Amino acid sequence: MELDRIDRHILNLLQRDNRITNAHLAEQVGLSPPACLQRVRRLRSSKLIRADVLLLEPALVGQMLTMIVEVELERDRPDLYERFASSVHQANEVTQCYRVTGEVDVVLVVSVADLQAFEAFVQRVLYAEPNMRKFRTLISLKREKFETAIEL
Repeated sequence: MELDRIDRHILNLLQRDNRITNAHLAEQVGLSPPACLQRVRRLRSSKLIRADVLLLEPALVGQMLTMIVEVELERDRPDLYERFASSVHQANEVTQCYRVTGEVDVVLVVSVADLQAFEAFVQRVLYAEPNMRKFRTLISLKREKFETAIEL
C-alpha cells in the first residue's frame, strides 16, 4: 500500500493517541472529517493498523520486574524453533520475543511480579524446553525509554 504525506501524518497521530476524535484528527491533518474518516477506514482495512491497545503501567498492576532473557538453543532447526516459539506464545509473562542473530538465538522480554514468579516461568518454559542450551537473564533496574510508535 502506498502511503502519502497525509496517511503518514494520520498514522503518526493515531500511534500517539488512538482515542483522538475524527474531527480533531481531521483538523490536525488538514482534511474534512468525512475525508479523514475514509482514509482511516482504508488504513484499517489494509491491515496497516494491526490493533488498538491500552498500555498499562506495569508497576501499578503488580508487574514489578522486567527481565531481558537471552536464550541459546542447541540446534538451529525450524521445527525445533517453532516448538520453542509456541511455548513462548503461551507464556503470559513474555511480552516480547525476538529471533536474533549473533551469539544467542532468541531474546525475550519477561514481566513478572517478583523473583519467585520468574523462577516459576523459568521452570515451566525454559527448563521444560529440551532444545534450550542455556539462557542469561538481565534484570532491568529502570526503564529509561519505552515507545510503541514508529515514526513514519
